[in-house]
Amino acid sequence: MGKRVAVVLAGCGVYDGSEIHESSAVLVHLSREGAQAEVYAPNVEQMHVVDHVKGQPTQEKRNVLVESARIARGNIKDLAKLDVQGLDALIIPGGFGVAKNLSTWATQGKNCIICKEVEEVLRAFHAARKPIGLCCISPVLAAKIFPGCELTVGHDTECEKWPYAKTAETMKELGCKHVNKHVTDIHVDVKNKLVTTSAFMCNAPIHEIYDGIGKMVQEVVRLA
Repeated sequence: MGKRVAVVLAGCGVYDGSEIHESSAVLVHLSREGAQAEVYAPNVEQMHVVDHVKGQPTQEKRNVLVESARIARGNIKDLAKLDVQGLDALIIPGGFGVAKNLSTWATQGKNCIICKEVEEVLRAFHAARKPIGLCCISPVLAAKIFPGCELTVGHDTECEKWPYAKTAETMKELGCKHVNKHVTDIHVDVKNKLVTTSAFMCNAPIHEIYDGIGKMVQEVVRLA
């Protein structure tokens, strides 16, 4: 029987939820590896809703679980019901929803608070020695919870290709080790069973982001 992997989403859309291409890539690669994805999201209100044409917040209100169900094609569960005992691994795709809905990183940086249910799930998988895959901005969750861990969000020097590189510096301030990696590469923290890749932290062609996520998923499944 294939591995059962929890995929935690943060809404639907790069600017206020989970990055759709990253989420889809995770699900496709899990399928290819013969793993069974079980999708979860917290049943909470989004920090805000962003008009993805204008890139500006609106007055609208949306629910993270309801919006995440769009990506999961309706097959989704409340994160509060996740039972780590029945699962083999955890993956959290990126998107600004990670920094806005799963945590307050977007507004508070290294002083952020992580959503209670998200922190409990991360700690439960870590304590059970089950692998955790994180891409794009989601490694900041591990940086906040697991001091001394090794992660990558790509490169730590800002340029046109790496517009969010300052994130790496902030993660270092939390006491973790940042490892510079190309978008198609992963970093594996063997001790903590953390597998990370930069995804859309890099201004790269979408197929390179897809390939990097594929390597992350393969390694997570292998470690499970």
